[in-house]
Amino acid sequence: MAIRRLSRLAVVGLAFVVVTALALVAAPPASAHGYTNAPISRSLFCKQGVVTNCGPIQWEPQSVEGPKGFPSAGPVDGTLCAGGLSRFSQLDDPRGGAWPTNSVRSGQSYQFKWHLTVNHATTDFRYYITKPGWNPAQKLTRSALDLTPFLTVPYGGSRPAYDITHSGTMPSRSGTHLILAVWTIADTGNAFYQCSDVRFS
Repeated sequence: MAIRRLSRLAVVGLAFVVVTALALVAAPPASAHGYTNAPISRSLFCKQGVVTNCGPIQWEPQSVEGPKGFPSAGPVDGTLCAGGLSRFSQLDDPRGGAWPTNSVRSGQSYQFKWHLTVNHATTDFRYYITKPGWNPAQKLTRSALDLTPFLTVPYGGSRPAYDITHSGTMPSRSGTHLILAVWTIADTGNAFYQCSDVRFS
């Protein structure tokens, strides 16, 4: 009788373990960090469903984390928007230049915004833009970018708020361009990368 009871308990315990394991496999990863919401990034457009066929980034717009040190180090060319992560490669696909754009103006005072889900100790936030004549139908490379950031916001290792705004000025451009925002973490070897398509009117 005792053996039969122990067997039943073992079966119930095993079933619980299997169900829990399956739930963990089926659920999207819970890691979370941050994304830009002004200008709206490719990651956020995917989360909002404005852009479809995005892959797992639609559940994790905050998780584009790659090696820091950009532009001398960091993700390789052609993988910058995905932070070098193959599972987010849809962010690097130029889609023939058809990504939705944020409307901006040259010389405009602009409020650059991030939503963070983990506020890591931070070195800085840097904002880069593509050079005049950039082709939006091509993957982003260092040679396509002005590698001097047009806005740098230092944090010196402090932790930013969960919703932050950086005041800056839009560079002088015309037509469609790409802004690469890089959030460099102070106490790890990584940074977070966000690409936002903009159109200068």
